[in-house]
Formats: sequence, C-alpha cells, structure tokens
Amino acid sequence: MDIDYGPLAGLLGTWRGDKGLDISPEPDGSEVSPFYETIIFEAAGDATNAETQNLAVIRYHQAVFRKSNDQQFHDQVGYWMWDAEAGIVMQSIAIPRAVCVLAGGTYAAADASADKVVLEVAAKLGDDQWGIIQSPFMRDNASTVEFRHRLTIQADKLSYAETTFLEIYGRSFDHTDENILKRD
Repeated sequence: MDIDYGPLAGLLGTWRGDKGLDISPEPDGSEVSPFYETIIFEAAGDATNAETQNLAVIRYHQAVFRKSNDQQFHDQVGYWMWDAEAGIVMQSIAIPRAVCVLAGGTYAAADASADKVVLEVAAKLGDDQWGIIQSPFMRDNASTVEFRHRLTIQADKLSYAETTFLEIYGRSFDHTDENILKRD
C-alpha cells in the first residue's frame, strides 16, 4: 500500500541552507547569529492510533552551525505527521535542552497552489491539545511558553520562520530563526 503523505510529501530529501539568521536571548540583550544548516526528512511510514486515526509520518533531523566559527549550536529531531481525514498537520520536536513540543495546525488543499505548500503549526505551554513540556530547570530558568512555525515548500526551495516565546533572564523574549534551503 502506498502512503499518502499529503502536504508533507514535498519535504522528503536532504535540504541545505546558508542564509539562516538566529536571534536569541542573552542576559544583557540579544545575540544575532548567521547560520547554515542541514535538515534531512525521511519517510517513516504510517501509524494507526486506536484503530481509527491514520497518520502519514516523516522523521527529520536538523543540525545548525554558526557561520562565525562553524560550531554546531542546535540539534533537533522529530516528526511531521499528516492526518488526512481531519486535515491536521503536526510537528513533534525534541531538543537536547530537555524541551519537547507537540505543535499542530489545520491544512486544507485549497491552501496550496500547484507549486507551493505552506504548513503552519503552533503550541503553547499548558494547552491541552498542542503543548510544551520541559524539565523543571528549563521551566524555572528558560521557560518556553509558546512556539510558532511557518514552513513553505516550493519545488526544491524550503523556507521557514519560527518563533519560540521564552521567559528568560527575568523577561519575555521572542527567539526567532529563519532560513532558505535548497534540496540536494
């Protein structure tokens, strides 16, 4: 049986981009870091939940490096999932800072032209549908309170903008990342 990955099908492959910009919090303000990255999206098959929900699943790994020193500063793994019957797209995220996110959004075929797909997901701390979980240390010192991710696929070009809303260093901070990538 062929799996219908729906709006996620265009993600499959290895993507590289060197136009990234990360704006992250620092105790006395913010740090702006140009970056390059690789994101690998692989078909992970399908999953059936409670014998009624059918998901098409794509696994991904994202590795991000500062241009200034070629050091990796972000590593992320997770899944993109498509529930065709409900028209829901989901992203699960795990980062090695003891933070996990399950973000979701709706998707309708009318949202896409023949050559462009836009995926938008969001999550909030305490939300009973699309939530955030983090270690006690992160909750108390660098709490993620909201997450938004917009990803656009157009042929062999992938662009994204994401914002992680944080409570850190005694203030609220919008940590943003964006990049444009090309498929290998």
